[in-house]
Amino acid sequence: MDKQRDWKERQQEADGIIEGRNAVIEALRAGAAIDKVYLAKGETDSALGHIAAKAKAAGIAVVDCDRRKLDAMSVTHSHQGVIAVAAVREYVGVEDILKAAADRGEAPFIVVCDELSDPHNLGAVIRTAECAGAHGVIIPKRRSAGLTAVVAKTSAGAVSHVPVARVANLTSCLKELKAAGVWVYGTAADAKQTMYQADLTMGTAIVIGSEGEGMSRLVRETCDVLLRIPMKGKLNSLNASAAAAILLYEAVRQRG
Repeated sequence: MDKQRDWKERQQEADGIIEGRNAVIEALRAGAAIDKVYLAKGETDSALGHIAAKAKAAGIAVVDCDRRKLDAMSVTHSHQGVIAVAAVREYVGVEDILKAAADRGEAPFIVVCDELSDPHNLGAVIRTAECAGAHGVIIPKRRSAGLTAVVAKTSAGAVSHVPVARVANLTSCLKELKAAGVWVYGTAADAKQTMYQADLTMGTAIVIGSEGEGMSRLVRETCDVLLRIPMKGKLNSLNASAAAAILLYEAVRQRG
């Protein structure tokens, strides 16, 4: 029984799970990199309210969820209505990504993930972004996987090298990129233009849609150009991380 408990504690630490009110409050007080804080929906406890306020003040996403979800996430089975998921590294600002491109004397090359909820997909995209020489990855604060231990493992360490920015409003972020001279290319199966017809040598942001729904409506409408990957088989779509790899390496080819 002790061995089972020790294994669970090691697994909890590896997954970056912080459970219980005191543990989460202490992590917030210490300024730990937190990806999200999950709170039991409907709870009116003042301690949980304090945690929510402190997390929001630090720019951390706070998610109200069913207690059964907390029970499923919990390793200790004593979460007290709150679980925080630690981030494996600090997020950066979008301006930091643009500065990284400028410091290298290169046109910005950015990957934007529109609500990729599968951490394995996000990790794979970050890994490809690093290999392709992208200056950074941008994700939304909500309805997206974050820089958790699972993402870090799937990225094969790429999270240590690729700056990742997390923004509250993806549409506003894309407009800021456009104002900075970056062309925003969305990916859509029904796009008229193929990726081979696009000029990806300029300042470029490639938007990868979510696993099931693709790009959200507002994000799609904000893109400068919609691109499709030619499909020769009977299926009409690729896994999000596979699509990202194909598009990123077309940009690599064009950029030489």
